Amino acid sequence: MKLHLARNTKLLIAEDQVLAKSHMHYALEQLGFKNMNYVDRPSHALSALQEHDYDAIICSYNLRSEQGGYFLLEQLNETQSLPLTSAFIFTSADTSAEVVHAIIELQPDEFIAKPFSVNELDRRLSRVLSRKKALKNIYSFMDKKDYEKALAEVEFFLLQPEQAEHFPLAMKIKGDLLIITERFQEAVAFFESIINVQDFSWAKMGIAKSLLALNELDDAEREVIQLAMRPDSALEAYDLLAKLQIKQSAFDEALECTSLACNISPQNIARHKLAINLARITHDYESQFNSAKKVVRYAKDSIHDKPDIYLTAARAGVDFAMTSEPEHVNSIVKQTNEYLRQLKKAHPKAALNDELTVIDARIHYLKDDTVKAQMLLSDFHTDHAQHHSTEALLDRAKALHEVGMKKESLAILDAISSRQDEENDELNLMATYLKQEKEEKEAITLSPKILNNTAVAQYKRGNLEQSYTTFAQAFRVMPKNPSIALNYLQAIVRARKANTPMLADTLSAIKKCRETLESAALSEDQYSRYENVKSILKSE
Repeated sequence: MKLHLARNTKLLIAEDQVLAKSHMHYALEQLGFKNMNYVDRPSHALSALQEHDYDAIICSYNLRSEQGGYFLLEQLNETQSLPLTSAFIFTSADTSAEVVHAIIELQPDEFIAKPFSVNELDRRLSRVLSRKKALKNIYSFMDKKDYEKALAEVEFFLLQPEQAEHFPLAMKIKGDLLIITERFQEAVAFFESIINVQDFSWAKMGIAKSLLALNELDDAEREVIQLAMRPDSALEAYDLLAKLQIKQSAFDEALECTSLACNISPQNIARHKLAINLARITHDYESQFNSAKKVVRYAKDSIHDKPDIYLTAARAGVDFAMTSEPEHVNSIVKQTNEYLRQLKKAHPKAALNDELTVIDARIHYLKDDTVKAQMLLSDFHTDHAQHHSTEALLDRAKALHEVGMKKESLAILDAISSRQDEENDELNLMATYLKQEKEEKEAITLSPKILNNTAVAQYKRGNLEQSYTTFAQAFRVMPKNPSIALNYLQAIVRARKANTPMLADTLSAIKKCRETLESAALSEDQYSRYENVKSILKSE
C-alpha cells in the first residue's frame, strides 16, 4: 500500500464482531490508514454516510441485524446515495454459492473472504483505491448523469498508456455508457472489437443487450443462450433470456428462466416479483404462491418490508386454494391466514381494512359461505376505484366474479385498464394480465372452484358437449392442474368418439394437457387413466 494513498483515504467500517473488528483495525493501521470510523449496523452506516463523505466503505456481509450488509448496499443502490467515486468492499466468512451470487448481483467494488491476512487486505485495497483514483473523473461525470462527458473522458483515458492496467474496466464502462446513451449499433461494433482481442463475458453480454434493444431477437437469443452455459454469466443471462421471451410473449419459458435465476440468487426481491407476475399470466398458481412467500421471507427488515408483500402472499394463497384439490384447500388457507397475521404484527398501523375485507370474503367463499362473501363485497362503488391500488382492485374483481357478480367484476377491470396508459410497466406484464383476466371473466361465468366439479357432473350425466366445453374453460384458467388436464383429455377423447363439435384449438389443447401430465406426479389411478388415454390417442 502506498503510504500517501492510505493516509489520504477516509474509511467507514461496518463490523459487529469484536474479534473481526479488532483484526480489521490492526490490519488497517499496519497499512498506514489513520482516518477510520466504525459502525456495527446498517442503519448507523447510513447515518454516517449522510453526514460524511468516505472514500471507501468496508462492510461485513454477515452483520447480524437489519438484513446485514446486503441490506446496506441494496439500500445505497436503491437510493443512489453511494457515489461511484466511493468504493464499497464486502467481507464475508460465508462463501457459499448463494452468498457469492447475492454479493455479485449488488456489484460491490471488491469482495474479501474472511479470514484474510494483512497482505491480502493490502493487495485488495490497493487495487480498489488506485482504480477509483485513476477513474475518478469518469465516475464524477457518471454520478452527475452527464454521460456524454463521461464517454469523452473514457476516450481520453484510453489514450494514456500509463493507465493500461485499468483499460479493461475503462472499456467495460465505455460499453455500458454506449448502451445507456442508446447507441446500440455502435455498442455492438465496440463489443465485437473487444471479443476479437479477448473473450470477455461482459462484452458478449453487451452484444446481447444491444441486440435485444435493437429488437434483433433471434441474434440476441443465440448470444444469451451461449452466455447461460458459462458459470460467470449464467445468472445475468437467465434474466436477459426471460426479458427476451417476454418480448415474444413466451411467458411459460420466461417464468422457467426467472425461476432458475431465483434459485441461483434467492435474495433478489425484484426477480421474485417478476416470477409472481409471470406465474399469474401462465396460471401457475403454486409458483405464484411460492414466489410471494419468498418475497416475504427475504424482505424481512429490509427496504422491501412493506404491507403489500404480505397482501400479495395472502392473495396468491387464495388464488392457489381456489384452484387446488379440495383436500389441500385448508392447508393453503391456513398459510394464507399466517401471512395476514404477520402483516398485522409487522405493520399494525397500516390502513388496510378494504383490502383485508376482500381477502376475508374470498376465504369465506372457499369455505362455501357465498352469502357472507357477497355481504362483505357489497359496499363498494366503482367511483371509489381511484382511491385503491391496482392490486387491491384486481383482487376485488376476482372476488366479485367468484361470488357471481360478473357485471360488477368487469366494471372494476375496465376502471383498472384505464389507468395503464398512465403507469410505467416496462415489460407490459400488468397490461397483459389485465387483458387476459378481462377476456376470461367475460367468457367464463363460473369460478375456478366450481368449474371442474360442474364439468365432472356433466360428464357423469352423459352431457358430453356441455362437459367438454366446461372442461375446456376449466383448463383455460387452470392449465397446470393435472386432474383438470386429465379430465379434459378424457372429455376430448370421448367427445371425438361421439362426433361432438370440437373447438378449433383442440390439437393444441391435447398437447398442453399432455405437457401438464408428463411433468406432474400422478396418482396410481391417474397414471392408469392417462396411459389409457394415450393408447386411444395413439390409435387415432
